[in-house]
Amino acid sequence: MSEILIGNADHLVTMDGARRELAGADMRLRGGVIVEIGAGLVSAGEVIDARGCVVTPGLVNTHHHLYQTLTRAVPGGQDALLFGWLKTLYPIWARFGPEEIFVSAQVGLAELALTGCSMTSDHLYMYPNGARLDDTIAAAGEVGLRFHPTRGAMSIGESDGGLPPDALVEREAAILEDCIRVVDRFHDARAGSMLRVGIAPCSPFSVSRELMRDAAILARDKGVMLHTHLAENDEDVAYSLAKFGCRPGEYAEGLGWAGEDVWHAHCVKLDSAEIDLFARTGTGVAHCPCSNCRLGSGIAPVRAMRDAGVKVGLGVDGSASNDAGNLVAEARQAMLLQRVSRGADAMSAREALEIATLGGARVLGRHDCGSLEVGKRADIAIWDVSGVEAAGSWDRVAFLLAGPMRVRDLIVEGRVVVRHGKLVTVDLAAVVARQNVLAARLME
Repeated sequence: MSEILIGNADHLVTMDGARRELAGADMRLRGGVIVEIGAGLVSAGEVIDARGCVVTPGLVNTHHHLYQTLTRAVPGGQDALLFGWLKTLYPIWARFGPEEIFVSAQVGLAELALTGCSMTSDHLYMYPNGARLDDTIAAAGEVGLRFHPTRGAMSIGESDGGLPPDALVEREAAILEDCIRVVDRFHDARAGSMLRVGIAPCSPFSVSRELMRDAAILARDKGVMLHTHLAENDEDVAYSLAKFGCRPGEYAEGLGWAGEDVWHAHCVKLDSAEIDLFARTGTGVAHCPCSNCRLGSGIAPVRAMRDAGVKVGLGVDGSASNDAGNLVAEARQAMLLQRVSRGADAMSAREALEIATLGGARVLGRHDCGSLEVGKRADIAIWDVSGVEAAGSWDRVAFLLAGPMRVRDLIVEGRVVVRHGKLVTVDLAAVVARQNVLAARLME
């Protein structure tokens, strides 16, 4: 792999142990790895001039439903709470097939890349009409992001007291069999891996207690991570209390869903005992502030989680409940929500950026990513702070307060994915055109 030198960065935000911010710094990349950071470096390879820019680790998205970019702003679901929103969307998603899953994932991944995201998870929990996890994996391979897809599932349909329609649920034996297939075929546990697979039953209200337990046993046997939704809103907590006689955190812990290899999405309604549980066990949280606002779920206790030592990353969630996949906007919203609930000093722009980079990498178990240090993977976002958005800013590193919402350049594993604000790995115009055709067909 050819060498790239990033030169003359106004500010290089390392996210290393000392959280150093280097002025006028250069960084050499080779073989997908950061090999040198300093000043006055030269290279015979490609040189990317970063004057007027802030350079950060690539952002990390810890929760997404990529298939949902095909169903943004759907009437009937725009003003509903979580359960009502799901009931509106389930019948539409039931008409998807492999092409819808693939193209929608391409669009969602492209949107993430353009907002500085170098690594993303995805939670695909329904497989209508022959769709498979393989479809999203193929999309990520083309776009070029580091990918953590999770084999989700729903097994309790409406006729058995669950929320999803019966047409979208699967037999539990078949779910576990396909989990084994995708892990054996795709999971790469090596350092620098571009593809790691997780196991992710959708939620306590769409799978059985037995599947949750069996999934945890299987994941640990295979050495992969576990993911699900938990304590997203008051309805979610009420369901857990009524159905299981306990709060969501207690339910999860009893089935083996706590530990360094587990991360839960949302966690808006965690109480102090659940926060303590997550901190003690190393359980991670994917905080999805924009989706939580859109669905009226509430403000997650991120300040309390962080203070207790819980690993917290950011998630854009699906674009049917967020309507966007902009990870910069997510980081800014996370900062603002903690301030509105806890005071103006509750979270700084730098802490929000840390959650969006190093925090997300830790949640996903990627100790080789998330910071700019020699030996770490070459996942780098370059932000142009010379434009109108940052004009007059006294602190360019705090670009979440005053700065661009899209990245100028994005490098993943030493490969340029976005250059001068344009995605260079796929023909985005053609992908968007196909997405709109598919959306129109669904609307008809």
